[in-house]
Amino acid sequence: MRIVVAGAGLAGQRAAEALRAEGFRGEIVLAGAEAHRPYDRPPLSKGLLTGATGEAELALAGEDLDVTWRLGNPVRAVRGHTVELGDGERLDFTGLVIATGATPVIPAGLGKRPGVHLLRTLDDARALKADLHGEVLVLGAGFIGCELASTCRDLGLAVTVADPLPHPLLTVLGEDVARRVEQLHRERGVRWLLGTRVTGFLGEHRVTGAELADGRVIPADVVVIATGVRPATGWLAGSGIDVTNGVRCDEHLRALDETGEVVPDVVAAGDVARWTHPLLGAPVRAEHWTTAALGAAAAARTLLHGPQAPFDAVPGFWSDQCGLRIQGVGLPGRGERVELVHGDLTGDRFVARYSAGGRHVGSVAIGAPKQLALERRRLTSA
Repeated sequence: MRIVVAGAGLAGQRAAEALRAEGFRGEIVLAGAEAHRPYDRPPLSKGLLTGATGEAELALAGEDLDVTWRLGNPVRAVRGHTVELGDGERLDFTGLVIATGATPVIPAGLGKRPGVHLLRTLDDARALKADLHGEVLVLGAGFIGCELASTCRDLGLAVTVADPLPHPLLTVLGEDVARRVEQLHRERGVRWLLGTRVTGFLGEHRVTGAELADGRVIPADVVVIATGVRPATGWLAGSGIDVTNGVRCDEHLRALDETGEVVPDVVAAGDVARWTHPLLGAPVRAEHWTTAALGAAAAARTLLHGPQAPFDAVPGFWSDQCGLRIQGVGLPGRGERVELVHGDLTGDRFVARYSAGGRHVGSVAIGAPKQLALERRRLTSA
Protein backbone atom coordinates (compact mmCIF):
# COMPACT_ATOMS: atom_id res chain seq x y z
CA MET A 1 0.00 0.00 0.00
CA ARG A 2 1.54 3.28 -1.12
CA ILE A 3 0.03 6.74 -1.53
CA VAL A 4 2.01 9.30 -3.48
CA VAL A 5 1.45 12.96 -2.67
CA ALA A 6 2.60 15.06 -5.62
CA GLY A 7 3.51 18.44 -4.16
CA ALA A 8 5.30 19.22 -0.91
CA GLY A 9 3.55 22.45 0.04
CA LEU A 10 0.76 23.21 2.48
CA ALA A 11 -1.81 21.01 0.70
CA GLY A 12 0.63 18.11 0.41
CA GLN A 13 1.55 18.34 4.09
CA ARG A 14 -2.06 18.54 5.25
CA ALA A 15 -3.03 15.62 3.01
CA ALA A 16 -0.29 13.44 4.51
CA GLU A 17 -1.33 14.42 8.03
CA ALA A 18 -4.95 13.57 7.29
CA LEU A 19 -4.02 10.20 5.78
CA ARG A 20 -2.25 9.25 9.00
CA ALA A 21 -5.05 10.65 11.16
CA GLU A 22 -7.57 8.56 9.20
CA GLY A 23 -5.60 5.38 9.92
CA PHE A 24 -3.54 4.80 6.78
CA ARG A 25 -0.48 2.76 7.74
CA GLY A 26 1.08 2.17 4.35
CA GLU A 27 3.89 4.19 2.80
CA ILE A 28 3.31 7.86 2.00
CA VAL A 29 5.74 9.37 -0.49
CA LEU A 30 5.74 13.18 -0.43
CA ALA A 31 7.50 14.51 -3.54
CA GLY A 32 8.08 18.17 -4.32
CA ALA A 33 10.10 20.46 -6.56
CA GLU A 34 11.67 22.48 -3.75
CA ALA A 35 14.49 21.27 -1.54
CA HIS A 36 12.66 22.56 1.56
CA ARG A 37 10.11 20.79 3.69
CA PRO A 38 6.64 22.38 3.62
CA TYR A 39 6.52 25.96 4.87
CA ASP A 40 4.06 28.82 5.18
CA ARG A 41 4.01 31.06 2.10
CA PRO A 42 1.99 34.14 3.19
CA PRO A 43 4.90 35.76 5.13
CA LEU A 44 7.16 35.64 2.06
CA SER A 45 5.79 38.96 0.77
CA LYS A 46 5.55 40.56 4.19
CA GLY A 47 7.26 39.60 7.46
CA LEU A 48 10.10 37.61 5.96
CA LEU A 49 11.20 40.61 3.89
CA THR A 50 10.97 43.08 6.77
CA GLY A 51 12.60 40.74 9.27
CA ALA A 52 9.49 40.56 11.46
CA THR A 53 9.22 36.83 10.66
CA GLY A 54 12.21 34.51 10.82
CA GLU A 55 12.65 31.54 8.52
CA ALA A 56 12.28 29.12 11.43
CA GLU A 57 8.76 30.47 11.97
CA LEU A 58 7.72 29.45 8.46
CA ALA A 59 7.92 25.72 9.13
CA LEU A 60 4.55 23.98 9.16
CA ALA A 61 3.73 21.86 12.18
CA GLY A 62 4.10 18.11 11.85
CA GLU A 63 7.51 17.82 10.21
CA ASP A 64 8.07 14.60 12.17
CA LEU A 65 5.33 12.99 10.06
CA ASP A 66 6.01 9.42 9.03
CA VAL A 67 6.52 9.94 5.29
CA THR A 68 9.16 9.19 2.68
CA TRP A 69 10.45 12.54 1.49
CA ARG A 70 11.41 13.15 -2.13
CA LEU A 71 12.39 16.82 -1.92
CA GLY A 72 13.81 18.49 -4.98
CA ASN A 73 12.52 15.50 -6.91
CA PRO A 74 8.98 16.23 -8.14
CA VAL A 75 6.59 13.90 -9.90
CA ARG A 76 7.01 14.55 -13.62
CA ALA A 77 4.56 12.07 -15.13
CA VAL A 78 1.78 9.65 -14.28
CA ARG A 79 0.52 6.69 -16.26
CA GLY A 80 -2.15 4.47 -14.80
CA HIS A 81 -1.11 3.68 -11.23
CA THR A 82 2.56 4.59 -11.69
CA VAL A 83 4.32 7.93 -11.28
CA GLU A 84 7.75 8.89 -12.50
CA LEU A 85 9.89 11.26 -10.45
CA GLY A 86 12.30 13.84 -11.76
CA ASP A 87 15.28 11.55 -11.28
CA GLY A 88 13.62 8.79 -13.29
CA GLU A 89 12.49 6.67 -10.32
CA ARG A 90 9.14 4.99 -10.88
CA LEU A 91 6.71 4.30 -8.08
CA ASP A 92 3.52 2.25 -8.20
CA PHE A 93 0.72 3.64 -6.05
CA THR A 94 -2.65 2.66 -4.66
CA GLY A 95 -3.60 6.31 -4.30
CA LEU A 96 -2.41 9.67 -5.68
CA VAL A 97 -2.96 13.13 -4.21
CA ILE A 98 -2.32 15.91 -6.72
CA ALA A 99 -1.19 18.98 -4.76
CA THR A 100 1.35 20.62 -7.05
CA GLY A 101 -0.02 24.12 -6.59
CA ALA A 102 0.68 26.83 -9.14
CA THR A 103 3.62 28.40 -10.92
CA PRO A 104 4.29 32.07 -11.74
CA VAL A 105 3.28 33.51 -15.09
CA ILE A 106 6.05 35.53 -16.73
CA PRO A 107 4.82 37.84 -19.50
CA ALA A 108 6.37 37.31 -22.94
CA GLY A 109 9.60 39.21 -23.46
CA LEU A 110 10.21 39.79 -19.75
CA GLY A 111 12.72 37.09 -18.92
CA LYS A 112 14.83 36.95 -15.78
CA ARG A 113 18.07 38.89 -15.44
CA PRO A 114 20.04 40.28 -12.48
CA GLY A 115 17.77 42.55 -10.48
CA VAL A 116 14.56 40.91 -11.75
CA HIS A 117 12.82 38.63 -9.25
CA LEU A 118 9.86 36.35 -8.77
CA LEU A 119 8.20 35.85 -5.38
CA ARG A 120 6.68 32.40 -5.09
CA THR A 121 9.15 30.29 -3.10
CA LEU A 122 11.38 30.64 -0.06
CA ASP A 123 14.43 30.80 -2.32
CA ASP A 124 12.74 33.60 -4.29
CA ALA A 125 12.12 35.53 -1.07
CA ARG A 126 15.71 35.04 0.11
CA ALA A 127 17.08 36.38 -3.16
CA LEU A 128 14.70 39.35 -3.16
CA LYS A 129 15.41 40.24 0.46
CA ALA A 130 19.15 40.31 -0.21
CA ASP A 131 18.63 42.60 -3.23
CA LEU A 132 15.92 45.02 -2.09
CA HIS A 133 17.18 48.59 -2.42
CA GLY A 134 16.59 51.86 -4.18
CA GLU A 135 13.58 52.12 -6.45
CA VAL A 136 11.43 49.00 -6.73
CA LEU A 137 9.11 48.27 -9.65
CA VAL A 138 6.39 45.65 -9.12
CA LEU A 139 4.66 44.17 -12.13
CA GLY A 140 1.14 43.11 -11.16
CA ALA A 141 -1.42 44.64 -8.78
CA GLY A 142 -2.83 41.41 -7.37
CA PHE A 143 -2.44 40.31 -3.77
CA ILE A 144 1.30 39.61 -3.96
CA GLY A 145 2.01 42.83 -5.81
CA CYS A 146 -0.01 44.93 -3.38
CA GLU A 147 1.44 43.22 -0.31
CA LEU A 148 4.93 43.70 -1.65
CA ALA A 149 4.25 47.39 -2.34
CA SER A 150 3.09 47.81 1.25
CA THR A 151 6.20 45.99 2.51
CA CYS A 152 8.48 48.22 0.45
CA ARG A 153 6.94 51.31 2.02
CA ASP A 154 7.40 49.74 5.46
CA LEU A 155 11.09 49.43 4.57
CA GLY A 156 11.24 53.04 3.38
CA LEU A 157 11.75 52.08 -0.26
CA ALA A 158 10.28 53.91 -3.23
CA VAL A 159 7.90 51.58 -5.05
CA THR A 160 5.91 51.72 -8.27
CA VAL A 161 3.26 49.16 -9.24
CA ALA A 162 2.33 48.62 -12.88
CA ASP A 163 -0.72 46.70 -14.08
CA PRO A 164 -2.79 46.61 -17.30
CA LEU A 165 -6.04 46.93 -15.34
CA PRO A 166 -7.30 50.35 -14.21
CA HIS A 167 -7.33 49.51 -10.49
CA PRO A 168 -5.50 47.07 -8.18
CA LEU A 169 -7.25 43.81 -7.27
CA LEU A 170 -10.06 44.78 -9.62
CA THR A 171 -11.11 41.26 -10.60
CA VAL A 172 -11.35 40.23 -6.92
CA LEU A 173 -12.79 43.31 -5.23
CA GLY A 174 -14.77 45.11 -7.91
CA GLU A 175 -14.26 48.75 -8.87
CA ASP A 176 -15.51 50.56 -5.76
CA VAL A 177 -13.50 48.62 -3.19
CA ALA A 178 -10.49 48.41 -5.53
CA ARG A 179 -10.48 52.21 -5.78
CA ARG A 180 -10.35 52.46 -2.00
CA VAL A 181 -7.43 50.02 -1.79
CA GLU A 182 -5.66 52.03 -4.49
CA GLN A 183 -6.14 55.21 -2.46
CA LEU A 184 -4.90 53.61 0.77
CA HIS A 185 -1.65 52.67 -0.95
CA ARG A 186 -1.35 56.06 -2.63
CA GLU A 187 -1.64 57.76 0.77
CA ARG A 188 1.38 55.73 1.92
CA GLY A 189 3.48 56.77 -1.05
CA VAL A 190 2.93 53.95 -3.54
CA ARG A 191 3.08 55.11 -7.15
CA TRP A 192 0.61 53.47 -9.52
CA LEU A 193 1.02 52.90 -13.25
CA LEU A 194 -2.38 51.45 -14.08
CA GLY A 195 -3.97 50.71 -17.42
CA THR A 196 -0.60 50.07 -19.01
CA ARG A 197 1.89 47.24 -19.29
CA VAL A 198 5.63 46.78 -19.25
CA THR A 199 7.00 45.63 -22.60
CA GLY A 200 10.69 45.28 -21.81
CA PHE A 201 13.52 45.80 -19.36
CA LEU A 202 16.47 48.18 -19.64
CA GLY A 203 20.05 47.57 -18.60
CA GLU A 204 22.84 45.53 -20.16
CA HIS A 205 24.15 43.54 -17.20
CA ARG A 206 21.52 44.36 -14.59
CA VAL A 207 18.06 45.84 -14.80
CA THR A 208 18.01 49.64 -14.64
CA GLY A 209 14.41 50.25 -15.59
CA ALA A 210 11.49 49.22 -17.74
CA GLU A 211 9.75 50.46 -20.86
CA LEU A 212 5.97 50.81 -20.97
CA ALA A 213 3.68 50.09 -23.91
CA ASP A 214 3.17 53.85 -24.40
CA GLY A 215 6.91 54.43 -24.70
CA ARG A 216 7.55 55.82 -21.24
CA VAL A 217 10.62 54.63 -19.36
CA ILE A 218 10.48 53.87 -15.62
CA PRO A 219 13.78 53.71 -13.69
CA ALA A 220 14.14 50.77 -11.32
CA ASP A 221 16.91 49.22 -9.25
CA VAL A 222 14.85 46.09 -8.55
CA VAL A 223 11.92 44.59 -10.46
CA VAL A 224 9.53 41.97 -9.09
CA ILE A 225 7.27 40.06 -11.48
CA ALA A 226 3.98 39.35 -9.70
CA THR A 227 1.69 38.93 -12.68
CA GLY A 228 -0.21 35.91 -11.42
CA VAL A 229 0.11 32.14 -11.50
CA ARG A 230 -1.18 29.18 -13.45
CA PRO A 231 -1.99 25.67 -12.14
CA ALA A 232 1.07 23.41 -12.15
CA THR A 233 -0.35 20.69 -14.37
CA GLY A 234 2.22 20.33 -17.14
CA TRP A 235 3.42 17.01 -15.70
CA LEU A 236 -0.07 15.56 -16.21
CA ALA A 237 0.13 15.79 -20.01
CA GLY A 238 -0.88 12.47 -21.53
CA SER A 239 -2.44 11.19 -18.31
CA GLY A 240 -6.02 11.62 -19.54
CA ILE A 241 -6.86 13.83 -16.56
CA ASP A 242 -8.80 16.99 -17.42
CA VAL A 243 -6.49 19.92 -16.65
CA THR A 244 -8.66 22.78 -17.94
CA ASN A 245 -7.78 25.64 -15.57
CA GLY A 246 -6.46 23.17 -13.00
CA VAL A 247 -7.26 19.56 -12.23
CA ARG A 248 -10.99 19.21 -12.78
CA CYS A 249 -12.65 17.42 -9.84
CA ASP A 250 -16.12 16.44 -8.74
CA GLU A 251 -17.65 17.74 -5.51
CA HIS A 252 -15.65 15.14 -3.54
CA LEU A 253 -12.30 16.28 -5.02
CA ARG A 254 -11.94 13.12 -7.13
CA ALA A 255 -10.04 13.88 -10.33
CA LEU A 256 -12.01 13.63 -13.57
CA ASP A 257 -10.77 12.57 -16.97
CA GLU A 258 -11.33 14.41 -20.24
CA THR A 259 -14.72 12.71 -20.67
CA GLY A 260 -15.91 13.73 -17.21
CA GLU A 261 -15.50 10.29 -15.66
CA VAL A 262 -13.88 9.78 -12.24
CA VAL A 263 -10.21 8.75 -12.40
CA PRO A 264 -9.82 5.83 -9.96
CA ASP A 265 -7.70 6.46 -6.86
CA VAL A 266 -6.72 10.04 -7.73
CA VAL A 267 -7.75 13.17 -5.83
CA ALA A 268 -6.58 16.79 -5.93
CA ALA A 269 -6.37 19.69 -3.50
CA GLY A 270 -4.95 23.18 -3.13
CA ASP A 271 -4.29 25.78 -5.81
CA VAL A 272 -4.24 23.14 -8.54
CA ALA A 273 -7.74 21.75 -7.89
CA ARG A 274 -10.90 23.02 -9.61
CA TRP A 275 -13.96 21.41 -8.10
CA THR A 276 -17.73 21.70 -8.36
CA HIS A 277 -18.79 23.69 -5.30
CA PRO A 278 -22.21 22.53 -4.01
CA LEU A 279 -23.09 25.79 -2.25
CA LEU A 280 -21.79 28.34 -4.73
CA GLY A 281 -23.17 26.45 -7.71
CA ALA A 282 -20.07 26.91 -9.83
CA PRO A 283 -16.68 25.35 -10.52
CA VAL A 284 -14.13 26.84 -8.13
CA ARG A 285 -10.35 27.03 -8.11
CA ALA A 286 -9.27 28.97 -5.04
CA GLU A 287 -5.67 30.04 -4.45
CA HIS A 288 -6.15 30.53 -0.73
CA TRP A 289 -4.44 29.10 2.36
CA THR A 290 -7.56 27.90 4.19
CA THR A 291 -9.07 26.23 1.14
CA ALA A 292 -5.80 24.37 0.51
CA ALA A 293 -5.61 23.09 4.07
CA LEU A 294 -9.25 22.02 4.35
CA GLY A 295 -9.38 20.63 0.84
CA ALA A 296 -6.30 18.49 1.38
CA ALA A 297 -7.85 16.86 4.44
CA ALA A 298 -11.13 16.28 2.58
CA ALA A 299 -9.32 14.80 -0.42
CA ALA A 300 -7.40 12.41 1.85
CA ARG A 301 -10.63 11.19 3.42
CA THR A 302 -12.17 10.66 -0.01
CA LEU A 303 -9.14 8.70 -1.14
CA LEU A 304 -9.30 6.36 1.85
CA HIS A 305 -13.05 6.02 2.44
CA GLY A 306 -14.68 6.96 -0.84
CA PRO A 307 -17.06 9.89 -1.42
CA GLN A 308 -18.92 11.08 1.66
CA ALA A 309 -20.06 14.68 2.18
CA PRO A 310 -19.25 17.02 -0.71
CA PHE A 311 -16.41 19.47 -0.08
CA ASP A 312 -18.36 22.66 0.57
CA ALA A 313 -15.86 24.86 2.41
CA VAL A 314 -16.51 28.45 1.40
CA PRO A 315 -13.34 30.02 -0.03
CA GLY A 316 -11.82 32.69 2.15
CA PHE A 317 -8.79 34.94 1.94
CA TRP A 318 -6.91 37.59 3.85
CA SER A 319 -4.22 40.07 2.90
CA ASP A 320 -2.26 42.46 5.11
CA GLN A 321 -1.69 45.80 3.39
CA CYS A 322 -1.16 49.39 4.55
CA GLY A 323 -1.45 48.35 8.19
CA LEU A 324 -4.91 46.91 7.56
CA ARG A 325 -6.27 43.43 6.97
CA ILE A 326 -8.39 42.82 3.88
CA GLN A 327 -10.55 39.70 4.26
CA GLY A 328 -12.98 38.03 1.95
CA VAL A 329 -15.34 35.04 1.77
CA GLY A 330 -17.04 33.36 -1.14
CA LEU A 331 -16.45 34.52 -4.71
CA PRO A 332 -16.73 38.32 -4.62
CA GLY A 333 -14.99 38.54 -8.00
CA ARG A 334 -18.10 37.00 -9.58
CA GLY A 335 -20.40 39.62 -8.15
CA GLU A 336 -22.50 41.77 -10.48
CA ARG A 337 -23.74 44.13 -7.76
CA VAL A 338 -21.92 45.50 -4.70
CA GLU A 339 -23.72 46.73 -1.60
CA LEU A 340 -22.00 48.42 1.33
CA VAL A 341 -23.45 46.82 4.48
CA HIS A 342 -21.13 48.26 7.15
CA GLY A 343 -19.09 51.46 7.38
CA ASP A 344 -18.25 53.61 4.37
CA LEU A 345 -15.67 53.52 1.60
CA THR A 346 -13.97 56.72 2.72
CA GLY A 347 -12.75 55.03 5.91
CA ASP A 348 -10.66 52.02 6.75
CA ARG A 349 -13.42 49.89 8.28
CA PHE A 350 -16.22 48.59 6.07
CA VAL A 351 -17.90 45.50 4.63
CA ALA A 352 -19.10 45.08 1.04
CA ARG A 353 -21.53 42.37 -0.05
CA TYR A 354 -21.45 41.00 -3.61
CA SER A 355 -24.38 39.39 -5.41
CA ALA A 356 -25.07 37.87 -8.81
CA GLY A 357 -28.48 36.94 -10.17
CA GLY A 358 -30.01 38.07 -6.88
CA ARG A 359 -27.84 35.60 -4.95
CA HIS A 360 -25.21 36.47 -2.33
CA VAL A 361 -21.88 35.20 -3.74
CA GLY A 362 -19.26 36.82 -1.55
CA SER A 363 -18.23 39.57 0.85
CA VAL A 364 -15.11 41.65 1.49
CA ALA A 365 -14.17 43.45 4.70
CA ILE A 366 -11.44 45.86 5.64
CA GLY A 367 -10.79 46.19 9.35
CA ALA A 368 -14.05 44.44 10.27
CA PRO A 369 -13.43 40.75 11.11
CA LYS A 370 -16.51 40.30 13.31
CA GLN A 371 -18.82 41.64 10.64
CA LEU A 372 -17.19 39.39 8.05
CA ALA A 373 -17.91 36.36 10.24
CA LEU A 374 -21.59 37.28 10.02
CA GLU A 375 -21.29 37.52 6.25
CA ARG A 376 -19.76 34.04 6.13
CA ARG A 377 -22.69 32.61 8.09
CA ARG A 378 -25.14 34.39 5.82
CA LEU A 379 -23.39 33.03 2.76
CA THR A 380 -23.39 29.42 3.94
CA SER A 381 -27.03 29.54 5.01
CA ALA A 382 -28.30 31.11 1.80
